[in-house]
Amino acid sequence: MDGRPAAPGAPMQPYPWRAACTALSRMKIVIFGLAVSSSWGNGHATLWRGLCQALAALRHRVVFFERDAPYYAAHRDLVDPNGWTLRLYRDWDEVRDSAERELCDADVGMVTSYCPDGIAAAAMVQSARVRLRCFYDMDTPVTLQRLGAGEPVGYIGPQGLAGFDLVLSYTGGAALTELQTRLGARRTAPLYGCVDPALHRPVQGAGSAYAASYLGTYAEDRQDMLEQLFLEPARRMPERRFLLGGSLYPDDVVWPASVEYRAHVPPPEHPAFYGAAGLTVSVTRAPMAAMGYCPSGRLFEAAACGVPVLSDWWEGLERFFEPGREILVCRSTEEALDALRRPAFELAQIGRAARARVLAEHSAGARARALVALLDAAPHLPPVHA
Repeated sequence: MDGRPAAPGAPMQPYPWRAACTALSRMKIVIFGLAVSSSWGNGHATLWRGLCQALAALRHRVVFFERDAPYYAAHRDLVDPNGWTLRLYRDWDEVRDSAERELCDADVGMVTSYCPDGIAAAAMVQSARVRLRCFYDMDTPVTLQRLGAGEPVGYIGPQGLAGFDLVLSYTGGAALTELQTRLGARRTAPLYGCVDPALHRPVQGAGSAYAASYLGTYAEDRQDMLEQLFLEPARRMPERRFLLGGSLYPDDVVWPASVEYRAHVPPPEHPAFYGAAGLTVSVTRAPMAAMGYCPSGRLFEAAACGVPVLSDWWEGLERFFEPGREILVCRSTEEALDALRRPAFELAQIGRAARARVLAEHSAGARARALVALLDAAPHLPPVHA
């Protein structure tokens, strides 16, 4: 199979090369990414922590290179990873020799979107004698939107993605084809978000002090939907309490009186944050919603905690959760208000069903096994355009 998205209505094959791999070899994987040591305004961190931990549990060796940026250092919530290696560095010249040494005996060299030294790291990985050179775009819709607007993409060089053996995308569907046609990717496959169920699980004794919660870093392109699905319901239900957490919101924002705001919620506190409300709201950034097949990590986190999720709609959502049974899908303030007025036992049933789905299909362990299968299979498959 070539990694192209299935035709509309076709059965989902989220990891199309899995069947090609019959035995998973142990690997050394060297990654150059944004940041894993701090979750402050950074959704990459929680995803990579779960994946790295799961890969280590599968007895793969992982080395993650992260530039030690001051704004992440000031909000660091991971210092000593268990079972895998984090290499912090101040600038590329400082780390160049160390990175080359790590790549010398690596099986896989990987660069991710928003890596601050992405272009230099890509050049190093592509010239290294690794078995597989990989790029993981964890922000594909944003990447493609910037290309379409003629804006620079700081983590992709002028040669695009043609120099990589495999390009993974956090977003599936049509995004995979666009990575091929617009950036020259030769082999593509989706690697969706996931959750570590050891960290995200129901909190014993958690109540429903709040009608709804929302957890997310500020992004202008999702404010309209946040207004419809969370802030306006909060205004219309002044007798209820609402909880919002996330960094980078403008200083002059005025929250509804019923909304309690927390500027940062560290990952260890996410389960209690979700569990404090009867349901949690998930809002997708506009480029991702337009592209489809883009499940937010927050969806999986809240579901793993057994908390029902109210989400905006985007194409492919039903491939991850069944609307009405495992997730509530709303397109307007009125629909969000209807969801908030549902009986508590109905919401609890949805939360339990979502948790069962996550544990079966969307855990960090499941994604790590899928990643290894893709990495194992990629060298044996022809490029898409061959």
